[in-house]
Amino acid sequence: MSTTGRPSPRPGGAGTRETVAPAGQASGIRRGLTSYGDAEFSLFLRRAFIKGAGYSDDVLDKPVIGIINTGSGFNPCHGNMPALLEAVKRGVLMAGGLPVDFPTISLHESFAQPTSMFLRNLMSMDTEEMIRAQPMDAVVLIGGCDKTVPAQLMGAASAGVPAITLVTGSMLTGGYRGQRVGACTDCRAFWGRFRSGEIDQQQIDDVNSQLVGSVGTCSVMGTASTMACLTEAMGIALPGSASPPAVTADRVRIAEQTGTQAVGLAAQRTDMGSILTRKAFENGLRVLLAIGGSTNAIIHLTAVAGRLGIRLRLEDLDRMSAATPVLVDLKPTGKYYMEDFHRAGGVPAVLRELGDLIHRDVPTVTGRTLGEEIDDSGPGFPQDIVRPLSNPVYPEGSLAFLRGNLAPGGAIIKQAAVPAHLLEHSGRAVVFADTADLAARIDDDALDVVAGDVLVLRNIGPVGAPGMPEAGYLPIPKKLAAQGVRDMVRISDGRMSGTAAGAVVLHVTPESAVGGPLRLVRTGDTITLSVSRRLIQIEVSDEELARREEALGPPPAPVAERGYRKLYVSEVTQADEGCDFRFLQSTQLPRRTSHELVPEPDQGKPPIVSRRF
Repeated sequence: MSTTGRPSPRPGGAGTRETVAPAGQASGIRRGLTSYGDAEFSLFLRRAFIKGAGYSDDVLDKPVIGIINTGSGFNPCHGNMPALLEAVKRGVLMAGGLPVDFPTISLHESFAQPTSMFLRNLMSMDTEEMIRAQPMDAVVLIGGCDKTVPAQLMGAASAGVPAITLVTGSMLTGGYRGQRVGACTDCRAFWGRFRSGEIDQQQIDDVNSQLVGSVGTCSVMGTASTMACLTEAMGIALPGSASPPAVTADRVRIAEQTGTQAVGLAAQRTDMGSILTRKAFENGLRVLLAIGGSTNAIIHLTAVAGRLGIRLRLEDLDRMSAATPVLVDLKPTGKYYMEDFHRAGGVPAVLRELGDLIHRDVPTVTGRTLGEEIDDSGPGFPQDIVRPLSNPVYPEGSLAFLRGNLAPGGAIIKQAAVPAHLLEHSGRAVVFADTADLAARIDDDALDVVAGDVLVLRNIGPVGAPGMPEAGYLPIPKKLAAQGVRDMVRISDGRMSGTAAGAVVLHVTPESAVGGPLRLVRTGDTITLSVSRRLIQIEVSDEELARREEALGPPPAPVAERGYRKLYVSEVTQADEGCDFRFLQSTQLPRRTSHELVPEPDQGKPPIVSRRF
């Protein structure tokens, strides 16, 4: 300190000429300088403006840790964002870094029209460009609600800056007439009871106020909880970080530790691709099957992997499923909630029970291998929420990959959440052209439908909707619900919520709007679902399908006149490629030439009609 009380001149300070490191060596606020044609002036100007916020020269020489703030009044899943930001910043400062938070798009499943999936890619672009545009040595990705975590992983993977994920955490459960309830599996269950006349308007209004016990993501193993678990299993989030509920001290402590670890990632310049390897994604798929996770996670993992040049094959998922039972007893495949899962040991407990099915040698954001972290989590303890392999909740993985002439590119079913009598089923198709047609006719007493029929909904895929909404969970026709029918086989080229259960075939690829065979189905056709044979088949001859296709002609071009919608429908890929934009996928990603799939002879699966779309 000088005798005048002002800071003494020092390298990089106010009293010296600014120095700019070569681009490859730049760090802190020297990274990614704004282009004015004079790099030293750019740094001088940047320092001048940031000092207007009260920063000193000392702190401006620290590594900069960006923190993505996805708080929004429209996003109660992220309602604990202020507490998380404060804790992350504290952790960054403790480790000697400079925390700087910045906003991006925030998506909530119930507040995004037409669907948050439609906006996932936009959020990923926002995330990528803001990471690229602003100087940061590492970034903390704070997200929670369904599409926010995959969007952030997609964007950060493309941006190339060291990154670590922090999820907001699940909500607490509520209570209704002595019954424990939580969003959103119980939302659907109570709504089904209301539609069938089992409960009245006053009761449905009363339970509506009890289903969501606090801020945070859904309290069951829906998409948000699934993605939280997968980030931990893949090593891009801290061990034990997936399961603490949003409003707990555990969640805040994890946030602080995440900030500290981000500084370490910046120091090591840990490339995100060195953590999210093919083996890491295989671990993610394995855990997805073991936790009874959301069908949506397949699309999201495929999209994130595609940003890193990795092609995920659903055939590999299906082979894993045969050897990976469901171990976690949570709704919608079980009976417990996320706060129970946390007390039962969370993801480390699942990894420990999976044993040799997990790649233990993969790196994590801690700098240690996943195996070392599993060992450090300690021994298990008696409980019935995370089961051992010898006593699973369900004998196979939660998901099954279906193929057949109705889905040349494949389809998905959450087999662990399907009543046993519907796993093998043939029935008459009752076809709905789109969601408007569904809404107009599903509750009409004149609808020609019986319990053994198969409900088919088309034009809700990535292009057809657009945005692939969660409309694949078709409601049971009201007149059947009143008769006590609780489930039917339902087929669509759309998605369903991870909180939903039932005999629902999803992600039929290619979708009807781009010429997929789902558009050829007519009411009265027989459709066969055989989960044991991994088959989804329309019992119509190839010749008849060809005649129908010729009569229909090519599908009409999607109508989108301007803006993001125009970009979306022209660039979005199909479900089997993650519904990402083609121009955002890694140039190293192997390209597919068609949607033809040939079953392996030793699997004994039926042949697939050879068709190109």
